Amino acid sequence: MIDAPPLPAPEPRRRARGWLLEIVETIILTIAIFLGIQTFVARPFQVQMVSMQTTLQAGQYVLIDELTPRWSAFQRGDIVVFDPPPAFSGRGGTPLIKRVIGLPGERIELVDGVVRVDGKALEEPYLFAEDGTPQPTEPISGTSSWVVAPGEVFVMGDHREESQDSRLFGPIRTSSVLGRAVLRYWPIDAFEVIQRPSYR
Repeated sequence: MIDAPPLPAPEPRRRARGWLLEIVETIILTIAIFLGIQTFVARPFQVQMVSMQTTLQAGQYVLIDELTPRWSAFQRGDIVVFDPPPAFSGRGGTPLIKRVIGLPGERIELVDGVVRVDGKALEEPYLFAEDGTPQPTEPISGTSSWVVAPGEVFVMGDHREESQDSRLFGPIRTSSVLGRAVLRYWPIDAFEVIQRPSYR
């Protein structure tokens, strides 16, 4: 029996071309997955202002859940990122981050520095405090009472004296909300899952 002659070794150029093709395919797949996640599932957001102190500090990064708001209604206490109303030019169209305070059908009133929802005082443990005393919530536009329409939410920052929010531009459309903040991930020593507060 005669042994078959050995097969010729693959050309180095061909091997390099195959290896390069695999790298390009991997990079394209990685970019596609990243863009898909960022477009439909979650995206990073940098907190730029102090209006959410002390819950969130300027310069911190949070992860925004864009997926669950598609089928789950917003709840009081959610921290949301949204496009500001067209009439509001305070940030030049940059998305804002605030806390949901009022839900559709509710009347929000500011009485003696306290937020009232349908006449009942709202306990807000997250409010920015000075010398241990939580800041009062005062009107900033001459209006102190709003009714939240269907498809809207009323939002405010936790640092009420440093926040331009629904007290200025009224309730916002839920269609303008980009997503919920679910995770603070940078800096690493501030890493924390963002919990929704419970209300009595």
